[in-house]
Amino acid sequence: MTTGGPPARYRPYAGMLAVQSAAVLVASIFLIGGVLGFVPGITRDLGSLQLFGPDSEAALFGLFEVSIIDNLFNILMGICGLLLATKYAWARAYLLLGGLLILGLWIYGILIDHDSAANLLPVNNADNWLHLGLGATMVILALTLAGARVPTGAAGEILLPPEELPADYKPEQHQAES
Repeated sequence: MTTGGPPARYRPYAGMLAVQSAAVLVASIFLIGGVLGFVPGITRDLGSLQLFGPDSEAALFGLFEVSIIDNLFNILMGICGLLLATKYAWARAYLLLGGLLILGLWIYGILIDHDSAANLLPVNNADNWLHLGLGATMVILALTLAGARVPTGAAGEILLPPEELPADYKPEQHQAES
């Protein structure tokens, strides 16, 4: 008697992998934040919103300094994330490279004088903490959720029909992991 691993459960659609779901969640946060940066009442002093630079007094939730370029960047990051979440490798790349980019913004925010012309986005201390947390979270999600390419149920059963399994999938390897 041979057991080649957990039996495959036949479903027409298995859903997204964890890394893809994380990319959708992060992209949604970017998209919502970017749009809210243009909404009066949610963004304080919206009338002083500038294209870029430290002269923009607008602040999302009265806390995070925003500019038109900053809001458009967030919207673009959100749209890219939603598009890239359609494939496993793209979702992982979005989280990893996007996270590194946001961590770069954190370093940029630490190194510049917030009142100088170098503060193009603009950033403040709240933005720096947000960039640190969001960038680190994105990198961690990219590295930790990317381990399995085969979606499984809670009991370890494979949720894809055998013809949709990756070519390098080995059932005995999956069984040893559970």
